Amino acid sequence: MPYTPHTEQDVREMLRVVGVDSIDALFASLPAEVRVDALNMPPGLSEHDVLQVLGGLASLNTPQGDYASFLGGGVYDHLIPSAAEAITSRSEFLTAYTPYQPEVSQGTLQVIYEWQTFITRLTGLPVSNASMYDGATALVEGVLMALAKTRRSVAVVPETLNPRYRAVLDTHLAWNGMEVRTAGRAADGTTDPDALAAVLDDAVGCVVIQNPNYLGCLEKADALAAQAAASGALVVACVNPVSLSLLKTPGEYGAAVAVGEAQPFGVPPTWGGPLLGFLSCTDELKRQIPGRVVGRTQDARGREGYVLTLQTREQHIRREKATSNICSNQGLNMCRATVTMALLGAEGLREMGHANRVRCETLRGLLRELPGVELPFAAPVFNEFVVRLPGDAEDFCEYARERGLLPGIVLDGAAGCDERDLLVAVTEKRSTVDIQAYAEILHDYLEEVEA
Repeated sequence: MPYTPHTEQDVREMLRVVGVDSIDALFASLPAEVRVDALNMPPGLSEHDVLQVLGGLASLNTPQGDYASFLGGGVYDHLIPSAAEAITSRSEFLTAYTPYQPEVSQGTLQVIYEWQTFITRLTGLPVSNASMYDGATALVEGVLMALAKTRRSVAVVPETLNPRYRAVLDTHLAWNGMEVRTAGRAADGTTDPDALAAVLDDAVGCVVIQNPNYLGCLEKADALAAQAAASGALVVACVNPVSLSLLKTPGEYGAAVAVGEAQPFGVPPTWGGPLLGFLSCTDELKRQIPGRVVGRTQDARGREGYVLTLQTREQHIRREKATSNICSNQGLNMCRATVTMALLGAEGLREMGHANRVRCETLRGLLRELPGVELPFAAPVFNEFVVRLPGDAEDFCEYARERGLLPGIVLDGAAGCDERDLLVAVTEKRSTVDIQAYAEILHDYLEEVEA
């Protein structure tokens, strides 16, 4: 981006429009410890010297890649093929960002078409759209689709739903005059069928099943979906796409909509984003699908081409007729995910899922042997699980970070967990050395606490 200096008058005018009196007031919401009042650079430095100073300041940050990361909760540290970066930088994909004109957008349109194909194969549902903003907003769109189809106003979600997804869903549905009910969890970490039955009635149009759930536990998806169907509600499955290499697809257990977060395919986790969601559905719901759908066709000369075949967003039709106000798909991230899935192939995806599962069980086995450590939930898992420590989990996190390890997410208040509970994710990127180091660091920490 070119350097664009602002005069004092420019700054005053921008602050006036924003509605604050000063630049300090603009950043007042940031904690004081992360704000810098001034860079304290001497005047008259050349551009090169300024870049040297700023580069030195930037080097004080620690990239996530410098740690062995066991963070999860919806964003995961997976291997990214080197070819993904090179391919997505090619000029074929540098066509119009919004592909309204197919004659100049064939690269973008073909990538979206291939993306849709991969998502339908992964989820077992026949229709997919261009990607969504992230997994949370994809869930919102899926729930709205189900409620519109059933003409009911209540959605049921599990207590074990990702709390960030739940917060976004609550916000959207509250302003649409809809209700969200919660089905409590059982002792094994999965949704309690009796708790689900207690909140089902003829006002419920949608039941969300997150599998694996936020605690990493595998839900009894067939049984839950059957309960929902018996009450006349549609199932929206919220899934980790990597887990679909080993688990039943949402289509196989009767979901009407499948959503999730595709960040595991080729998008680095950084410190929590950027992300991209996915959404697929049954043929009966295709007219409710948000955003865009790309189709493959032939031109007058018989040449294959790609076009936008469905656009139900409000920019294209009357606002009251639109299914959604989604403005765009996550084009670059969608391209990276599509290329990554193509490079993996079906066999590579199965190997990836198997590696996640095996390495997760290896770490669980090591931690289970440590004195004072519990694995509180008995349900099977995929690549994520909860470990309960004898004391405050945040203390262990601080101890581990100083030793180059990000040990997980503290679950204080999430899904009935408390400050002792830590959500740990293990991907194919975590080596045997990383896994052994985790167990040794936790062992040393417990010994120090005991002493």
